[in-house]
Amino acid sequence: MAALGALASDANAGEVRAAHRIDEAKLRDYLKDHIEVGSEFSVRQFSGGQSNPTYLIETAGRKYVLRKKPPGKLLKSAHQVDREYRIMKALAQTDVPVPTMRVLCQDESVIGTDFYVMDFLTGRIFRDPTLPNVAPAERAAIYDNMNDVMARLHKVDFAAVGLADFGRPGNYFERQVARWITQYRGAQTDDIPAMEDLIAWMPEHIPSDDSVSIAHGDYRLENSIFHPTEPKMIAVLDWELSTIGHPLADVGYNCIGYRLINPRQGGLVDTDFKTSGIPDEATYVSTYCKRVGRDYPIPNWDFYIAFSLFRLASIGQGVYKRGLDGNASSETAALNNGCAFLAEAAAKMVKIR
Repeated sequence: MAALGALASDANAGEVRAAHRIDEAKLRDYLKDHIEVGSEFSVRQFSGGQSNPTYLIETAGRKYVLRKKPPGKLLKSAHQVDREYRIMKALAQTDVPVPTMRVLCQDESVIGTDFYVMDFLTGRIFRDPTLPNVAPAERAAIYDNMNDVMARLHKVDFAAVGLADFGRPGNYFERQVARWITQYRGAQTDDIPAMEDLIAWMPEHIPSDDSVSIAHGDYRLENSIFHPTEPKMIAVLDWELSTIGHPLADVGYNCIGYRLINPRQGGLVDTDFKTSGIPDEATYVSTYCKRVGRDYPIPNWDFYIAFSLFRLASIGQGVYKRGLDGNASSETAALNNGCAFLAEAAAKMVKIR
């Protein structure tokens, strides 16, 4: 899900991969009505990422980012770039930082799939959550700002910004658990005992808290751009999984790194919280609760992190299956299936394995 993690720099943009080539002439002609298009027009593809192919467009002295659905047969409700575009467009009128959206195209005759174009932003992407080579005071400020932006997102009046129909309020975890079971079954390739345990356990242990807010769905440090020199987030990225959901789904997901080191996302398990400047889990979560007016500690807290791992495991299985089928965004998608690792961690967290 980290395709947008390279957008703060064009260094990770290279030749468009064969499976993701597009008709650049048609694209250029289409974009003339939406952005300034000069005599020079180049398209490169960002490396990495597991979901939607992402490209760098350079023309008329400016840079833009194009995000599209991948080719091939897709799982139901996945890769909805129209939703990404819509929510970022809506949030432009709030204090949640997002890139400027330019155009959404749902005419598949242009480049073969739906796509949108937004402004390219220059800044810093922090891929390693331990923030190496960053001073402790700045680490503290970066984590506090990430926490603050998450709280601001959850306080947005989604109806007031035109997102009343962006999802179904209430029963979020019931619907999400069912969705990710279905997604997993649709992409299943092997028998993973921990997934079977979670599939049985999750529906029976959903907390009674039925809070409603915008839920980003993939809120973590890597999916944001920070100011080039200041500890200030200038854009939240990768909204593919966003919906009207439950705020604690985001908070639990945002705290996964406190519990394990994910081979793809890293983690904070070995961090010295007394000297690093990074807040420990209790401090981070209680600070969020204070910002949104929620009681701390949060009842059934482990469920929210375990759910996030379960969902990631299902997503990982889908990425692996697309890799086997040859239509994943990443060239390495079929080399490793992280589903079992994540499912095992979630099952142990809730003590069912």
